Amino acid sequence: MTDTTLQSPAERGPLPLPPAVARPLIAVGAVGTIASAFMSWTWTPDFPGNLTIYGYPAGLQILALVAGALTLLYALALWRVKGLGWLNPSDATSPVFLTSLSAFTVCWFTGIAIAVDLGGLVNLDPGAYVAMVASALPVIGALALPHPAPGTGVKGYLTKPEQPRHGTLAPLAERLVVTVGTVIGLVIFTYGIGINDDDSETFIGFLLVCVFAAWGLVHSGLLDRYSAMSARHKGFAAALALLAAVAFPFTQSDDHNANIGVNILIFATVALGLNIVVGLTGLLDLGYVAFLGVGAYAAALVSGSEYSPLHVQFPFWAAALTGMAASLVFGVVIGAPTLRLRGDYLAIVTLGFGEIFRIAVNNLDGDSGPNVTRGPNGITQIPDIKLFGFNLGDAHTLGSFTLGRFANYLFLMLIATAIVVAVFTRAADSRIGRSWIAIREDETAATAMGINGFRAKLIAFALGASLAGLAGTVMAHVNYSVNPQPYQFAGAAPPNSAFLLAAVVLGGMGTVSGPLLGASLLYLIPEKLQFMQNYELLTFGVALILLMRFRPEGIIADRRRKLEFHETGQLDVPAQTTLSDGATVAKAGA
Repeated sequence: MTDTTLQSPAERGPLPLPPAVARPLIAVGAVGTIASAFMSWTWTPDFPGNLTIYGYPAGLQILALVAGALTLLYALALWRVKGLGWLNPSDATSPVFLTSLSAFTVCWFTGIAIAVDLGGLVNLDPGAYVAMVASALPVIGALALPHPAPGTGVKGYLTKPEQPRHGTLAPLAERLVVTVGTVIGLVIFTYGIGINDDDSETFIGFLLVCVFAAWGLVHSGLLDRYSAMSARHKGFAAALALLAAVAFPFTQSDDHNANIGVNILIFATVALGLNIVVGLTGLLDLGYVAFLGVGAYAAALVSGSEYSPLHVQFPFWAAALTGMAASLVFGVVIGAPTLRLRGDYLAIVTLGFGEIFRIAVNNLDGDSGPNVTRGPNGITQIPDIKLFGFNLGDAHTLGSFTLGRFANYLFLMLIATAIVVAVFTRAADSRIGRSWIAIREDETAATAMGINGFRAKLIAFALGASLAGLAGTVMAHVNYSVNPQPYQFAGAAPPNSAFLLAAVVLGGMGTVSGPLLGASLLYLIPEKLQFMQNYELLTFGVALILLMRFRPEGIIADRRRKLEFHETGQLDVPAQTTLSDGATVAKAGA
């Protein structure tokens, strides 16, 4: 790191402090933030988390402690303390700034929330003031460090710096790193999902810390290195992720959290099916939730419910195949006449199909039409699934752990999700998958190269529909009933087509982990922030606008799409090329 006295004004940070002052200021502020977590922040336990006890951090204090510790680590890494250089191999200042913002935002948010919720600043104890002042010092110190991108202003702190070439570790060491990362991910997810639904302040603080800390890790290059290690050990990383998901129910004492996990997996599975249609093939489907409904209703009709007009009870595997087959047939029937359309016309037709399905099942009540779905009442009292002699509706004891109903269904959905991930991955890497991608990029060019565009799109439509039908089969049994209300384009709560499409776009089109992450965020945030449920569509809209502006390729980007959306500096083509005879030739466009 060069000294600011040797730099031009454009290369210095916004605040005119020498490094000899700025760097200790970051460390002192981080230590002060950590210390404040062990103090009382308010005198009354009425504020969520009970922040009144000295020496015992709780709620938002734990988040401030974590953010302060992360800031301190990056401050020490900037000082090149032995053993911490791997945290920030490029010696960039923006990771320090972003991690310090994680502590700053959570501390100031907590102070403001205490004053607003409890009626004034008089409700703040000394610990809250210490936290607010101490968390501001690292931000000031980071802004005084050499500018990460001279001449770019504040934008330079938000632009990812150039990273040195990643080295490789021994295979065993890399697998150890992947294991540690998976454990950390499980701990973070478990903590977030374990926050009480009525404790919105703590969950907002959790989101603030996660966003800015993850942003800082991206700027430091750690997440890129971790992704590269996971890619080199793809099978091992996938097995660890599955193992972490299996371990999740054993970390929970409340079956309600397992219920959240089941719903996240159901919607993530459906989003993966939609990702085949939207992400790989490039077809805008606005009525995809109808295929989820077809699978759910088909399974409900053969589930043995006393309200089913068929009065038959298939075993689960047969009910699952029935739901998948019904959705596949509907996918072919709807896709065959409509997939010759493109763009907005196709989107309008699929939107119409979604509404037709909802209206149809609403009218098949015995009055407006034949009695098949019981109309608005739906098919209720769907029995729990029985597999290999186990009733998933009963609690089961495993050692000292008691697994409730939703934990049982969570394990079932893990199997279903693993199947869907395997199908998606194999299909994307196959010949038909390459045809889908070619159609997405340029259907006319793909057709000229001999690809049967209609056939490939119909396969994508049918495969995506059948995967949604599989998830719908499980959802019908989890909810004990099916009714027409949820299966619409946009509703007050998921599932709906807008939710599923937003999950794919937010997470990252064309990837496996993108829709899983997108569905998790879009389901978990409204679940934990109850006051946002009336503004869910507004929140989706704002989130998508911000995403299109700052990260159009999604949170987890497909490499091809990342190159398309970020043209500058991606290809790094030199202006001249030296030939074997010593002559130089200018590159086109240089």
